[in-house]
Amino acid sequence: MATQPLILTKTEITQIHRALMQMLKQSDAKCAMLVDADGKCLAKRGFTSNIDTDALAALIAGSFSSTRAMATLVGETDFSVLFHQGERDHIHNILVDNNTILTVIFDDRTTIGMVRLYSKESASALRETLLHAKTRRMPQDRRIDLEKDLEDQLDNLFQGE
Repeated sequence: MATQPLILTKTEITQIHRALMQMLKQSDAKCAMLVDADGKCLAKRGFTSNIDTDALAALIAGSFSSTRAMATLVGETDFSVLFHQGERDHIHNILVDNNTILTVIFDDRTTIGMVRLYSKESASALRETLLHAKTRRMPQDRRIDLEKDLEDQLDNLFQGE
């Protein structure tokens, strides 16, 4: 069964950005990303200009997918946190829900303890926002209108072929 696409309202996007920014300020981390299980970057805040966030998001999703398989092999449901330590930069990943990962990149200006504490709080706030977005349903008559509009646009697009 196909999953329903996640559609975020402007308010929900603002809430997500606010949660990421608050976590960055509290933890003194460099940047944060919200990544879905398909490897798409849903939101990012902080110093991300020197990072290929699209490639990183895909790798993060792949990493969590393989980690789920490892968890199953050792009898766990899931491992909810992944940490990668480098010489200068470190990456902390935490599951927000079954389909979303919060990634925080930080350096030695802060500690893993601070990042863990505030990313856990942020993940909780993000989970609430995403749950609200996932449970909101589009009215049936609006769905039919959108489907008809899409069919009309596709007909117009391929009419000349």
